[in-house]
Amino acid sequence: MKSTFCLDDFDYHLPAERIAQMPLVQRSSSLLLELVDGRLYDRQFVNLPELLNPGDLLVVNDTRVLHARLRGQKTTGGQVEVLIERLPAANHSNEAIAQIRASKSPKPGSLIRLEDAFVVEVVEREGEFYRLRFDGNALELIEQYGRLPLPPYMEREAQEVDELRYQTVYAREAGSVAAPTAGLHFDVDLLERMKQRGINSAAVTLHVGAGTFQPVRVKNLAEHQMHRERFEVPPETAQAIKRTRARGGRVVAVGTTSLRALESSMDDTGLQVGAGDTALFITPGYKFRCVDLLITNFHLPKSTLLMLVSAFSGVDEIRSAYAHAIAGNYRFFSYGDAMLLHRKSDQ
Repeated sequence: MKSTFCLDDFDYHLPAERIAQMPLVQRSSSLLLELVDGRLYDRQFVNLPELLNPGDLLVVNDTRVLHARLRGQKTTGGQVEVLIERLPAANHSNEAIAQIRASKSPKPGSLIRLEDAFVVEVVEREGEFYRLRFDGNALELIEQYGRLPLPPYMEREAQEVDELRYQTVYAREAGSVAAPTAGLHFDVDLLERMKQRGINSAAVTLHVGAGTFQPVRVKNLAEHQMHRERFEVPPETAQAIKRTRARGGRVVAVGTTSLRALESSMDDTGLQVGAGDTALFITPGYKFRCVDLLITNFHLPKSTLLMLVSAFSGVDEIRSAYAHAIAGNYRFFSYGDAMLLHRKSDQ
């Protein structure tokens, strides 16, 4: 079933003061808005364990945010800013795909000195991105000299607090340029309480690309092209989902990235294990095959993520929930509050 909605159906007005600029002192002290078939409940995130059932399965995204923002100079003296989009699967590689902001687009073969520490060569242009060759291990150089790439709506440089709080407590696999923000609400104590309640957990990996901040620029949603992102579903996660289903438990995706990894791995025979790339664009009309509940933050107007949650819980229901959250002084976006979404019953 194709979506009959257009871009303007996913617009809303957000007062600037509702955008969270800094994290709360404690991760799990954020608000949680629960949406169940149109009914709204104001909760606290710290009470999440009591909102789930023993035997449910929490699926998290264990990606780790790269220090993906680097500044430098071309040999001509021009200033540039590089934002790493993705690294090859091999951690020892000396190449990366990146966005480059400069007064003039760099040509293949040109050199850029980054952070006054090392040199990269522009190998070729790939659409709106560039393939860069580093003079050493790309991952190691990025992590040593780069900066955390905070979302553009924060309008500030990363601070020391962000080094800790813009990563999930279970971050493991380096490769993202943005945090899987639903996971930022979990602290060690909360995860332990989930475990004690009999709520199991498993992990997938999806490396979030810079495309997560790109607005949809076409009125007809069918014309929008998602950026490809690398993901992996381990065998033990597929087995955990199978056991959960057999016991009558529910699959609870922590974040849209976990959901997209799981849904991208589904085919007519079930959940497939292994690594791959996904450009899955979920809009209303999509039939979910794996995820029953979704923990997520509040998303940007006209964004693909707002379209995804609208597909999951209903367009009108999400619109009402966002209006409720704005009126109720919820905090929005990466460091903001969260939602617990139940899949709409007619899905």
